[in-house]
Amino acid sequence: MAKNTKSMKRRKFVSNSIVHVSLAILGFIWILPMFFVLLTSFRKEKGTYKSYILPRGYTLDNYKNLFQSGSSLNFDRWFINTLIVAIFTCLLSAFFVLSIAYVMSRLRFRMRKKFMNIALILGMFPGFMSMIAVYYILKGFGFLEVGELKLVALVMVYSGGSGLVFYVAKGFFDTIPKNIDEAAFIDGATKWDVFRKITIPLSKPIIVNTLLTSFLGPWVDYIFARVILGQDRQYYTVAIGLWSVLEKEFIEYYYTQFFAGCVLISFPIAIIFLLTQKFYADGISGAVKG
Repeated sequence: MAKNTKSMKRRKFVSNSIVHVSLAILGFIWILPMFFVLLTSFRKEKGTYKSYILPRGYTLDNYKNLFQSGSSLNFDRWFINTLIVAIFTCLLSAFFVLSIAYVMSRLRFRMRKKFMNIALILGMFPGFMSMIAVYYILKGFGFLEVGELKLVALVMVYSGGSGLVFYVAKGFFDTIPKNIDEAAFIDGATKWDVFRKITIPLSKPIIVNTLLTSFLGPWVDYIFARVILGQDRQYYTVAIGLWSVLEKEFIEYYYTQFFAGCVLISFPIAIIFLLTQKFYADGISGAVKG
């Protein structure tokens, strides 16, 4: 009996060790590209390919040169453009998603199930399939003639299709007991009162989850932004701007600054995620305590 117990403990120890070693190897592989980006952003030597991994010298000039007034990068303008588009898209998308999700969860009306099925089918198709059609529609309305309106068009594109991805929020609203709504209705509350004073306070996890995902989309998108913004470098977002740095006429000079820009644009996402990590995890689980 004692030998069997020792054997079981030994096998458990070996299996746990294998799991931990495997996770450590996977973690190292996962973090290696980020480590390379960080090192290259501080590299003093210019140019692209080097026969060594660790830089021979380190400098902060790659970060400073991004914000030089005479630089052709115009990184600070790209950063502000992206931030404006992401913030407005985040707010509008959250409003659309939460409103549609609440209606689909709490109200019953004709065509409700058909609408949900249509939204589910349309959500399976990638957004860039309608890219050309959206481009000509925006061009027909004159949104692509003025630089500032191009940013407005980006917000419209990103937030306009967000209503189709309401299923996660709807699933969260479904977990909120309906007898809470009924008790509020008995006390004379309207549907708007219930949504504003009861549902929203109970739905902070899914609200934060929706805000975060809505912010990330415009922040990292390249395809739609490239089509809508065209060649107007002044109104580029960071995704397009940093990609343009890798063109053959710029890459040798701006290569290390490209990696510095990659590090900088990761900070807002990391900060937001760290601040909202608890709510984000609760939103994914879709549970309401109480």
